[in-house]
Amino acid sequence: MKTYDLICIGGGSAGFNAARVAADLGRKVAIVDGARQLGGLCILRGCMPSKALIHVADVLHQANHAGRLGLRVRGARAHMPSVQARKRRLIADFARYRVEALTSGRYDLIRASARFEDPHTLALDDGRRIRGRHILIGTGSQVSVPPVPGLAEARCWTSDDVLNLDFVPRSVIVLGGGIVACELAQFLRRIGTRVILIQRSPNILRDHSEAATRVVQAAFVHDGIELFTDTQLQHVAAGPRGAAVRFLDNGRLVTRRAAHLLNALGREPATAGLNLAAAGVRTRAGGQIVTNRWQQTNVPHIYAAGDCAGPEEIVHLAVAQGELAARHAAGVKGLRPVDYSLLLNVVFTDPQLATVGALERQLDERGVEYLSASYPFNDHGKSILMEANYGYVKVLAEPGRGRILGAEIVGKDAGELIHCFTTPLAMRATVHDMLRAPWYHPTLAEIVTYPLEEIAAQLAR
Repeated sequence: MKTYDLICIGGGSAGFNAARVAADLGRKVAIVDGARQLGGLCILRGCMPSKALIHVADVLHQANHAGRLGLRVRGARAHMPSVQARKRRLIADFARYRVEALTSGRYDLIRASARFEDPHTLALDDGRRIRGRHILIGTGSQVSVPPVPGLAEARCWTSDDVLNLDFVPRSVIVLGGGIVACELAQFLRRIGTRVILIQRSPNILRDHSEAATRVVQAAFVHDGIELFTDTQLQHVAAGPRGAAVRFLDNGRLVTRRAAHLLNALGREPATAGLNLAAAGVRTRAGGQIVTNRWQQTNVPHIYAAGDCAGPEEIVHLAVAQGELAARHAAGVKGLRPVDYSLLLNVVFTDPQLATVGALERQLDERGVEYLSASYPFNDHGKSILMEANYGYVKVLAEPGRGRILGAEIVGKDAGELIHCFTTPLAMRATVHDMLRAPWYHPTLAEIVTYPLEEIAAQLAR
């Protein structure tokens, strides 16, 4: 039986980067991945294909609304076979780079699925067994099926199905109001599909502020999405003849029908097949693996990183967690845990929604005093010129010296603009520090100076 210094179960963002770092440190490493195609969720079925399609839908939307700019663009429509061909070319290039790295010979790549036999031994589905002095679990997540009557039996689309569409669906009911649901609902609407979005919580994107989600909701309604929030799902049915969803909306029983149904009610850790009990690894309800600040499970030589461990399903966190676990397992000194106070989040709707650092409700819950200031896009020169009037920039800072605590942007290119705050937050900079920098006029980025100036004025009083 072959023994390794580190075995990474899963070759996605967490496992691949853990293996890369461990190999750089001179460790003997194996990556075990039984997926049909190598590359991981982000490259194959997540971030990259979804953003490729969302960009196409955004361009189409601009063409179809070019009249407000004085342009005449007639007959713009999505030819989905061509759109998919472009997406496949792009994703194939990204995946090829990952496969080349996985097959570089720096580590053993084992194309099999694994389950624990004991805390150090993995049984592979090809009959082999391997041992690891350290093991990293990076198996990611999968679509969850909540206990909604009829949902488990219904023929539902998942995000995978939408990302591979080679036609424009006539109509789709989207169940859910999280990031995946919202991004794909708007994509479908903008390529020409009638979309009904049904969310159980009072607002879509419930992890974000109510003010920000109201902006996105208004944009959705303006786009023509039929939006229901604060609902109670009663029954779901979907088959070859179409889909029907029955739900309570403000105490009224409502039924909506469409040609297709998309289950976007969330994802869950893909840990069920690992036989974690044989290794003694503890999980939370739903299968999420419990880890400490070094990504160790309760079994110290077994680590977990990425979506299967949480606390967020974000690629750059999975990378950071995997790298930290590999260094900790190798005994590297002077390590620091992942700093979740710098949490960065982007939703690629239009308008985009992005946050970094602390949210207002988190500061309120902790009883932390702070100053807040915001400025709207519809009063900013460059955004007005671009017909990008939805949203605002909000900055949170401590009342003493004005250190930046967090920022929230909902509006045009918010996912790019939020990076104006990432370095200042990491360096514990103040609003005065940021205002010392030059801000070119007229740019979208210039909008962040207005809430910074307002907080600086509050500090001077």
